Amino acid sequence: MNDIITGIMTAAEREPERIAVIDGRGREVTYGELARRVNAVRDAMAERPGPEAPATVESGSLPESPSRPTTDQAQEVTTPRPRPATDQARETATPQPDPTADQAQEATADAESGPRPREARAGAESGLRPGKATADTKSGLQPGKATADTKSGLQPESGLRPGDGVLFAVRPGVDAVVLALGAVAAGGTLVLADPGLAPDVLAARLAVTRPKWVVTESLLYTLSGPLRGLARRRGLLLPNLRDPLPGWPVRHLYTGPWLPGVPRGALRLSLILGSPGSSAPATPSTQTTPGMPGARIGHGPYGSPTADQPAAVIFTSGTTARPRGVVHTRGSLAAGLELFRRAFPLGPGDIVHTDQLMLGLPALLAGATWSLPGGGDLAAELAERKATHTFAVPVHLDRLLRETPRLPGTLHYLLLGAAPAPPGVLRRAIEAGPEVLSIYAMTEALPIAIVSAREKLAQAEGDLLGASLPGVGVRIADDGELFVSGPHLAQRYLGEEPLKEVATGDLVRLEEGRLVLLGRKKDMILRDGVNIYPGLYEPAIAALPGVAEAAIVGLPDPETGDEEVVLAVIPTGGYDEALLREAIPEIVDAAAVPDRIESLDAFPRSGRAGKLDRAALRELVARRV
Repeated sequence: MNDIITGIMTAAEREPERIAVIDGRGREVTYGELARRVNAVRDAMAERPGPEAPATVESGSLPESPSRPTTDQAQEVTTPRPRPATDQARETATPQPDPTADQAQEATADAESGPRPREARAGAESGLRPGKATADTKSGLQPGKATADTKSGLQPESGLRPGDGVLFAVRPGVDAVVLALGAVAAGGTLVLADPGLAPDVLAARLAVTRPKWVVTESLLYTLSGPLRGLARRRGLLLPNLRDPLPGWPVRHLYTGPWLPGVPRGALRLSLILGSPGSSAPATPSTQTTPGMPGARIGHGPYGSPTADQPAAVIFTSGTTARPRGVVHTRGSLAAGLELFRRAFPLGPGDIVHTDQLMLGLPALLAGATWSLPGGGDLAAELAERKATHTFAVPVHLDRLLRETPRLPGTLHYLLLGAAPAPPGVLRRAIEAGPEVLSIYAMTEALPIAIVSAREKLAQAEGDLLGASLPGVGVRIADDGELFVSGPHLAQRYLGEEPLKEVATGDLVRLEEGRLVLLGRKKDMILRDGVNIYPGLYEPAIAALPGVAEAAIVGLPDPETGDEEVVLAVIPTGGYDEALLREAIPEIVDAAAVPDRIESLDAFPRSGRAGKLDRAALRELVARRV
């Protein structure tokens, strides 16, 4: 398989009546209905071949804007703002939405779909969380023809051409899955808009990607248009989705009922889809799939898709002036999904409960059911859905297991990722019942290695990552940094040359063919001429009695350049610092014994995954001197 769309359509052809997706409200959609919806969106967005070829714009070059932005638009891209409640932690934390927005969301779902029993299996709106991805014009994104001014209500005359960017802001749910797959099937590259981004950062990303379509919810048009003043007073400053890049015309496709602020001429998802079981008119580029009414396998008017066609660009870092984006193609994403699917048993009858695309899509490829969280208690949802697989980040799993030590018996696999898991969390996860697997991955290469929690706990030194997955190439440089390659590797960074391998920034060593993490390259500590790798010792220290978590940081001496080695710990029951000091020399090399120990109530963390913020930790322990 070299294409994610073809793989899902093939699964739909095999068993069209099998349940493909369960949304946050418990409503079900079959594979046949999912395929029908994806094809309907694809057909609505795809442009028919014409005499003009799309223009190509090099990454970083900007079109001349025919009109100056208004004062309000200028403020949109210069005023910092707090992150909205809808952009909070992914797994177990429940967002606290603005009451007005919450009421509008309920009205949106009810007006669009109405109450439907679970047995209807037609699916409906449930919503999608904005994310952080976009597209690269240099690697195939096309800006399209600027034929009209969106501010006047006019739309570009052409549809989506292969490589065009699609600004995407829909909360997680069936609609999100359908719209995302349909846009990619039509040849688009997803530009996932996160309203929580600083305005100037989002503006910079849009400037280099120039999306030709906006796919979002009617509610967001209202909150970023007629109700923008109210939204601002509630601390929610959204981008102007009607005109995201002033002077650059876009077309619009929205989900939910019509609300004030929806652009004139915008396409409405429910009208595109029609009623369940209906079939849109066939085009010369589509084939009817036997036994699947209304579901067609097709590749759009420009013929079969290519594996190197961009599908999404995920921004990871970079300045406002030069956004850093990772360009993934349909082929690289498909290769990564296949690695996930083969790494652990997954097939028809399994139910994967997650909002993570890189786990939900492998479920669809395998003919399993993708269950989308509803925002309630995770343990209760796992039991209600009879989930067999789920994903969590360690910091959220820790909270869950303290409240619910035993997980439902139907759960066979618990997958951990996004941040290292302390030994205490791994032990509680194993005691909770399922097989616990830890995923090592990076944005540029998803995944790299997968290992069981039991094997990680048995590792004496360092953090065991496991053997690299089949087809994943690994190279360890002279300084110990790990480089990765393989078919799942991203095509390039935005505006840069194609990648052959990528530096992980992680320092590793090989033990019997398995990768052992020693620490981040930038986190290496230098004392008395000796390199100290925190990751080599932290798991062993965290496994000692009375220690919940451990982290080692270095504080540079401005006069000597040498670093003080500080061990920070989060104590748990039975903690005794004197006993800890006695135990450390037995598990830590003499050259790495910490100069001092600091006990803290909690470690500073960053991002949705709750990763340890070492820079903040350094500042915290430095103030304690």
